[in-house]
Amino acid sequence: MSKLGKVGVGGKNPVRILGILNTSPESFYKKSIKTTKQNISDSVRKMEIDGANFIDVGGMSTAPYLSTIVSEKVEFNRISNAIKIIQNVSNLPISIDTCRANVAKSALDLGVEIINDISGLKYDNKMIEVVSNYNPSLILCAYNSKRVSGNQINVTKNLLKESIDILRKIGYTTNKVVLDPAIGFFRKSGNGPFFTKISSDWYKRDLQIIQNLNLIKTQFPILISVSNKSFVGKLLGKENPSDRLFGSIAAEVISVLNGADIIRTHNVLETKDAIEVASKLSGRNKGL
Repeated sequence: MSKLGKVGVGGKNPVRILGILNTSPESFYKKSIKTTKQNISDSVRKMEIDGANFIDVGGMSTAPYLSTIVSEKVEFNRISNAIKIIQNVSNLPISIDTCRANVAKSALDLGVEIINDISGLKYDNKMIEVVSNYNPSLILCAYNSKRVSGNQINVTKNLLKESIDILRKIGYTTNKVVLDPAIGFFRKSGNGPFFTKISSDWYKRDLQIIQNLNLIKTQFPILISVSNKSFVGKLLGKENPSDRLFGSIAAEVISVLNGADIIRTHNVLETKDAIEVASKLSGRNKGL
C-alpha cells in the first residue's frame, strides 16, 4: 500500500481514478485538451463529480509517435496556469505529468504533491535532486532510452526495479510510489524521445502486460493508463481515438481484474462505473 498525496492506494483501498487534463494542443486525444480558464474549471469540476480521486495535468504531449517537444518554459506556463485554476475550484490532489526537473520543481513550489514521470527518473538527471529535496509522491513508468529485448514481462519488471533502486540510493521512503508499466510507450520507432525501443510488435507487448499484471505487481501499487490508446485502436481497427471508448473501458476492467490499483483515464464517469462493477463482481475490496 502507498499514498499519493494524502490518498491511500493499493492494498485494501478501492481502485482509484486519475483523471487526465491535457493543456497541450499537440495531445493525441483532442477531446482531452483544455486551455482556457473556463474549460479547465468545467472539466475539473466534472471529473470530481464523476468520481476522480486525482487530476493529472500535462503540458507537453509525450505520445511516442508524435514530434511534440516544447520548451520547458512553454510546458511550465501551461501547467502553472492549470494548477492555479484547479486549486481555485477543487481540493483534489494534483499530479503533474512531466519528466523535466525544472518543471517538476516549479510545480511543487505551487503546492503540487505528485509527480508523474514517464521516464521513471531516467530522462533528466536533475529530477532525483528535486525528489530528494521535496519528497513528493511519485508515479514512475517503465522506461529505457536504449533498445530492450527479451521477455517483455521481465523487461518491464527490471525497468521498474531500476527506478526503485534510484530512489533507494537517496534514502527516499518508497511508501509514496506507484508504478506504471507504460502501456503505449514501447515502440519500434517514433518521432519523440519518450518511448522504449523494442523489436517485437508493440501492441502485442501491451496486451501481454495487461494480461499479466499480477506477475509485474510487487509491493508497489500499479497504475494503468489505457484510455483511448493505440493498442485499443489496433484491436478494433479504429484510427480515431474518439471511437475507442468502449474498447478502453473493456481494457480497464481487465486491468482491474488483473490487479491494477489506479486507472488513469480521459473518461472518468464511464471508468468509475466499470471499476465499481468489476470490483464487486471479483470480490475485490470486500467489505469496503
